[in-house]
Order: sequence, then structure tokens, then C-alpha cells
Amino acid sequence: MRELIEKYGLQNAIRYNGKANSNAILGKVLQERNELKSKINELKREIGVIVNEINKLNLNEQITKLKEIAPELLEEKKEEKKELKEIKSKNPVLRFRPSPSGALHIGHSYVLGINELYREKYNGKLLLIIDDTNPENIYKDAYKLIEKDGRWLANVDKVIYASSRMKIYYKYAEELIKKNKAYVCNCEQEKFKELIENCKECPCRGLNKDEQLKRWKLMFKKYKPGEAVLRIKTNLQDKNPALRDWPAFRINEKKHVIVGKKYRVWPLMNFAVAIDDHELNVSTAIRAKDHMDNAKRQKYIFDYFNWKFPENLFVGRINFTGLRLSATQTRKLIEQGKYEGWDDVRLPFLPALRRRGYQKEAFLRYAKEVGVTEVDKKVSKEDFFKLINAFNTEIIDKNANRYFIVLNPKKIKIKKAHEMRKELDLYPNVRKNGRKFLTKQEFYIQDELEKNKNYRLMHLFNFRNNEFLSEYIDERLEAKLIHWLPVSNKLVKVEVLIDNNKVINGLGEEGLKNVKVGEIIQAERNFFCRLLKKSKNKLYFIYLHR
Repeated sequence: MRELIEKYGLQNAIRYNGKANSNAILGKVLQERNELKSKINELKREIGVIVNEINKLNLNEQITKLKEIAPELLEEKKEEKKELKEIKSKNPVLRFRPSPSGALHIGHSYVLGINELYREKYNGKLLLIIDDTNPENIYKDAYKLIEKDGRWLANVDKVIYASSRMKIYYKYAEELIKKNKAYVCNCEQEKFKELIENCKECPCRGLNKDEQLKRWKLMFKKYKPGEAVLRIKTNLQDKNPALRDWPAFRINEKKHVIVGKKYRVWPLMNFAVAIDDHELNVSTAIRAKDHMDNAKRQKYIFDYFNWKFPENLFVGRINFTGLRLSATQTRKLIEQGKYEGWDDVRLPFLPALRRRGYQKEAFLRYAKEVGVTEVDKKVSKEDFFKLINAFNTEIIDKNANRYFIVLNPKKIKIKKAHEMRKELDLYPNVRKNGRKFLTKQEFYIQDELEKNKNYRLMHLFNFRNNEFLSEYIDERLEAKLIHWLPVSNKLVKVEVLIDNNKVINGLGEEGLKNVKVGEIIQAERNFFCRLLKKSKNKLYFIYLHR
């Protein structure tokens, strides 16, 4: 009966992300053994005990165990095939345009991931444009951080700094002035706001283009910051006040981290984006839904020049709860020493997640799972990492060798245990053998042992009250499975940096000496981790996920 419950319990747990449901298992067992209905209460109790044991195992342990006892029940997951929305362009040019305020985080990974999926599907090109035309909110290190993570997550064809394109922006600004589609406004801000809200033009709007060109030149020499802006002429009767005569250039004398004091007249985002999208032949723009008004502003410029407007796809906002995603705030905390850097294990920024061992394919899977939708989502830290960890496990699992690492080890002696030589697989049923052990009576374990409770050292033997019971698996014992290491001078000292930035020390099996820096392993019954560095006497790992 136990074997029957266990196989259906494991199957159910694997099907539902590691958690078995007692009622579902009861039905399966009764289908196969109808006569057990007469012992229904006993059966329910037994199912409860076994389900509790199964749910303590992680998903990989459950899969491994089911492979051993009933591989025929291990189902291939039937995934709902997620498809991207069709786009018009056959060989699209896409762009991802972050501001250089810090490293990229998980929110960026979704938008960049969607762009990369379209680039790959349609054999397109992807431009990474660093939007650095606001000298006031630029973090110099962000340029390299963004490029490194952008190129890691996506196949970026070219990296472009907006600040290197100033002469292009000036050229088109002058052309718009000459077309009588832009004007320099030196009205006080409150006065202009009052006029625009009442659908009235300001006195500057009707001046002739020669006067406007004079004022434009004065923006580079005479006007002070805040005294003049270049505005794009739009429909003053537009129902949306935000679209009426929007600002395109302003004066800012703050030193820029790349070009210094070379420029004092800077384009605002909408103008720079419109010009770049045309000049760089962007065919498909994927934007957050809150940029819908910006797209309408930018379309004015395309219409004035009779340019073809890019196809726009809008995506809803993902509001991540329980996570700090502000690059500006995070930068301050790094500068204050509260975080060790952008790759601090506690941060949801890409440098930290790459360091831990997350694979880019996991983020692309997440982007595809969410898809292109204008529906806003609220996602908790727990739910995000549950999904991203599941994707990452599928990617790394078969390449990650298994090893025993005992954290905070405690030494025990098992009476009557005889000397044994054991060779275990690096990966069950795939990479056979490779892990050799010589055991006697002394072991290191990390579990707390209870009196009169049965335990089984994985792949080795059963014991109770520190005394050997039997070698082979005996379901009647209901022994709790624990991992172990033999007391030996060949063991490896291990240090693991976990996700709360604490360090756990432990011991690992001798074969860990062969692990290369950067390699991901699975510490059996603990977690996946990545080797950061080696010293003569110790291996330093960083926690990835369970």
C-alpha cells in the first residue's frame, strides 16, 4: 500500500510544482485497489503521512525518486504554447532605450526580453540606445553595466549613446522651425500652463520663423536655464492638454559625464526618440503602456516630415511587490555601503542574478510567458522567483552535477555500521558513477536527529538512535532520508554566500575539488549554487535557488 501511495503521491506533486494533494491521491489509489475502501480511515492516515514526506522533498528529488520507483508515471509536461503577436515588419529593427541611472533590473529584463524574442523570431536587428540626454540623472558606471547585461540577455546589434547624436537633433529642430512647426517659448511656466489649459496660444507661437531662429540661437548663448524652451506646434484644441505644444528642447548647464560642458541645449525624451526612430530605421517600437501619450507626441514629428511611423506595441506595467527596483535609490544605498555593489546577492538587478547563476533563457521564458499584453500585473517577489526559478531549473538541471555538501556539520557515530565502499552518480541515470566514498562508523550530517526515529543515510543504510539497522531500503521503517559525509581528511571546506548575504560554512565531498570556477552544481537536498572562487583550503559558492 505504501508503494502505491508513494508513486501516485510523487506523480501528483511533480504535476503541481512540488506539492501533492491527498484527495487526488486517494482517488488514484482506490481506482487501483478498490478493496481498500473498507480501510478508508487507515488509508487516509497513511496518505497524510506519506504526502507530508513527499512535500518535504524538492521538485528534483521528487522526480529522481519517481524515476526509481515508477518511471512510467513521469509525464512530459504539456506546456501551453505561447506565441508572440504578429507584427507587420518581416525583418524588424527594434530598440531598447534605458536611461543610464543604474544597472538593469528584472523589470528591464521583461521589456528587453520581449524585444529579443521578436528579433529572434523575425530575424531582425536590436539596437540598445542609452538615453542620456538628461545630464542630471546619469550614473557613469551605468553605461558599461547596461551594455554588459544588454548583450548578455539579447543579441544586440549596436550600442548607441543619445548624447553622441546632438548635432542630428539640432539639425531637425532647425528644420521644424523653418517649417513653422516649432517655436521658442520664453513665457513664464505658470502663464503658459494657464493659456494651454484654455486652448489658447502663447504670444511666442505666432512670431515669424526668422524671429524663432534668432531665439533658437539665443538658447545656445544668452537665455538661462528655465527662461526658454523649444516647443512643437500641435493641435491646441486636443482633448488631452498633455499633447498641446509639448516641449522638445530645454537649457541645462549641468556637466554631462560623457560630453562634459560641450552642450547646454538638450533634447527632451520625445524629440530624441522620434528622431532616432526615423534615423535608425526603427520599424517596431515596444513601449510600456504609460508611453501611449508619448507615442502620440512623437507622431507629430513623423507627420511633419512625412516619415513612416513605427509600428507600436504597448505592454502593461508589471508592479513587482516586495522588491526594490529603483536604480537611483539602490545606487545611494551602494554608495552608503548598505549593498556591496550591483552584484550584491540580495538585489533583483541583472548583475546580481547573473553572478548567482541565473541563465538568460529563464528571463526570456518569463518574457514569453507574460507576452505582449496591455494588462497591468501585480507580481510578488515570491511569485516572480517561483516562476523564474522553475524556468532556470529546467535549463541548468541536467548539466549540474550532484554533490553532498553538509552545512554546519555535526559529527555522529553509528554503532555496528560496517565499512562500505560506495560509488554514486554525478547525475542520476545520466552521468554514472564518479563519486567515490569509503565509510566506516563516523559521519557528518546537518539534520537534527530525534530519539527513536528511523533515518536513512541516502544510498547507504538505515539507523535509529545512532545504531545500524539495515542496509537496503525498507518502506516499513518510514525512515527519513538525510545526506551525509564520511569523516575523512579528504573532505573539502566550503563556504556558501546565501541570498540574505549571510555566510554558511560546511564540508563537501572530495570530488568538489574538480568543480571549475563559474560552474553550477546541486548540493543534494540543499540547493543549486555556483562556484565563485577557490583557495588552497576552501571553495566559495554563491546560492542560486532551491
